[in-house]
Amino acid sequence: MEGEGIGIVHRQVEVNGIQIHLAEKGEGPPVLLLHGFPELWYSWRHQIVGLAARGFRALAPDLRGYGDSSAPPDAASYSAFHVVGDLVALLDALALPQVFLVGHDWGALIAWYMCLFRPDRVKALVNLSVAFSPFLRRNPNVKLVDYFRSLYGDDYYVCKFQAPGVIEATYAHVGTGNVLRGIFSFRGNNPLAQREDASLFPSWLSEEDISYYISKFEKSGFSGPVNYYRCLDLNWELGAPWYSAQIKVPVKFIVGDKDLTYHYPGIQDYLHKGGFQQDVPLLEEVVVMEGVGHFINQEKPHEVTEHIYNFFNKFSLDDASKL
Repeated sequence: MEGEGIGIVHRQVEVNGIQIHLAEKGEGPPVLLLHGFPELWYSWRHQIVGLAARGFRALAPDLRGYGDSSAPPDAASYSAFHVVGDLVALLDALALPQVFLVGHDWGALIAWYMCLFRPDRVKALVNLSVAFSPFLRRNPNVKLVDYFRSLYGDDYYVCKFQAPGVIEATYAHVGTGNVLRGIFSFRGNNPLAQREDASLFPSWLSEEDISYYISKFEKSGFSGPVNYYRCLDLNWELGAPWYSAQIKVPVKFIVGDKDLTYHYPGIQDYLHKGGFQQDVPLLEEVVVMEGVGHFINQEKPHEVTEHIYNFFNKFSLDDASKL
């Protein structure tokens, strides 16, 4: 199993009616790491090793629909409630009343939802790339897919993902390797735009890395991962009870200045001029990493690991001082 040579242990855990594949390493305060699209537990390989070496227990699942976890066929089975339910059930199965939480991309969205739905299970949060707004600061008049369509048109990847089977057929034609190489390499607003250019290959991914991703996506396909996008409007509807709710856990947010998410209309003002702090009152720091793109935890693994460790370690030290 991948990672065993460096002490990463893998197992299947039955939770919420499905099987979740979990990679873990280390002993100490638990840190739950949530990957994004189109990624896997493997996206946290550097952080798993780094956090375990610093006295934490790193836990990185394949989210439902990904890798070696179950992939329910119904798109509606990928709502925020389902995925947060998986995570709460996972913590229960591991007898963990509370964890430090880290998310990236879709994992960051799920982390925000988890902090809304079950803040009692989260000691503190480090989120990467995807801020609380505009995704979760629910506009009661505009659904999320319509919001993206108004900004970027029907060819925007979020919009093209909506029709069942269409993007899956496109990806099958292009080939899994070309799809993943293109998405991991993109810079700009639309990751689909470069999907057919297999010559682009980021320096932070080795051939061994991309081969692992390809092997898992060829096995499990893209329907599960894309179904998260197909639940955007469903999440908008289900999220009505939390409209205007605040995030009430300590938070550190990290984003690259070359990340498309850092260039959504109004997002920089929101992050730096008080809006983010109002929605996330326990926000302690916003870190903008220069020259870094979207896949920040893989592109700058050591720096991101240090940010995570430094933020969570002070809470561990506070706990120790109370003993």
